[in-house]
Amino acid sequence: MTAIILAAGYGTRLYPLTLDKPKAFLEVGGKTILDRLIEKLKAIGECKRIYIVTNDKFYGNFKEWLKPNSLSPEVHVINDKTVSNETRLGAIGDIHLVLKENEINDDLVITGSDNLFESGLKEFYEFGRGRRPFSSLALFDVKDKNLSKKYGICSLDGTLRITDFEEKPQAPKSTLAATALYFIPREKIEHIYKYMQAGLSKDAPGNLIKWLAEKDKVFGYILKGKWYDIGDLNSLKKADEDFKRKETP
Repeated sequence: MTAIILAAGYGTRLYPLTLDKPKAFLEVGGKTILDRLIEKLKAIGECKRIYIVTNDKFYGNFKEWLKPNSLSPEVHVINDKTVSNETRLGAIGDIHLVLKENEINDDLVITGSDNLFESGLKEFYEFGRGRRPFSSLALFDVKDKNLSKKYGICSLDGTLRITDFEEKPQAPKSTLAATALYFIPREKIEHIYKYMQAGLSKDAPGNLIKWLAEKDKVFGYILKGKWYDIGDLNSLKKADEDFKRKETP
């Protein structure tokens, strides 16, 4: 399995903390978000390599971080060469860049660099493998219809297949929010290339999953434990407090 960590955003909602460093290097409970993600991916046990895709502004930060680390699995940093929020490739564009430049033909676990999970990722990975040759998406039950309006919301059938995906709906059909955590088996990598050729939005990866769910089967895994989407100062503070409380002896 190969993992891709999407870290090419500019973190504008977290200014001034992210003026000179990427969101992935913000600390939660005394550890950076990136280090926590690497630990989770490593614990899957079958991860052979990790690609971190970032922008030109933060490429040096990641390369400096990588220098003193002798990491297993292998970690590679990819520069998507963009220099501003306005010129970014978008998450789907960055996934495509990593696949194309490295000729990857392997099962993929893809996550955002601002994603934090209380539970491990192995359970999600096993769920995805059990539903191959189809793709899977991790969901979190926010348990509040009003809160659901802030997220991409999915509906599932009895087999856990995604039957509906709507971005920030005014009248949510469920409270299952899409997280930026995906399993795409090697059999479906060609669909990412087809999506890129279709000229559709390259921004949020939820657009790819919505398109996939309409063209093919996609299954939803409901996460156990808490999920943190570190998008602003309030969410960062909440995650930091929770992890300190949980991990301090």
